[in-house]
Amino acid sequence: MTSASLLLKVYYEMLHDRMQTDRSRLLLRIDELLAEEIAARHFGDMDGEKLAAYREACEAFIDERLETYNPIGIQYTFGNTPSRTAAELELQLNWYDSRSEFDDLVATARSLAEKDMPDNRLQILAGELIRRVGAFPDRSIVATYREGPTLQKLPDYIVACAIEKIVCGREPTL
Repeated sequence: MTSASLLLKVYYEMLHDRMQTDRSRLLLRIDELLAEEIAARHFGDMDGEKLAAYREACEAFIDERLETYNPIGIQYTFGNTPSRTAAELELQLNWYDSRSEFDDLVATARSLAEKDMPDNRLQILAGELIRRVGAFPDRSIVATYREGPTLQKLPDYIVACAIEKIVCGREPTL
């Protein structure tokens, strides 16, 4: 395993740990963002039942993201499947294109990686990677939503913004 690959694994593990630790803060931020975004976009008649359904979807997306980042989670489901095949499958499942963001994540990990990094240095560099690029694939989600906001994309967008603010300590960027 290369130093960059190891750094990426620690990056995902750190995102997972931070999300678990900050889950209640994430849910509070989601409530705020959801109300703000629905009011700002004038998405029409949004009664309490519909709002609750979108909030529930956001919570499900947090759980999905936790599973994605889980060190023993979904990223290991495909075993040794070539990364091109896994990437094509992901693109079919998502409404946003995250290829360039992933390329940027990998390039940044490579630039930060050091040969024979001790565990404490890996932790520091994973934190730096999160600071620089945020949580993958938030930038792609935010950019695509802002280009054409729809109710279908709203839960992913709200979760991405909450993760960037609470977990990564930064405003969502494009």
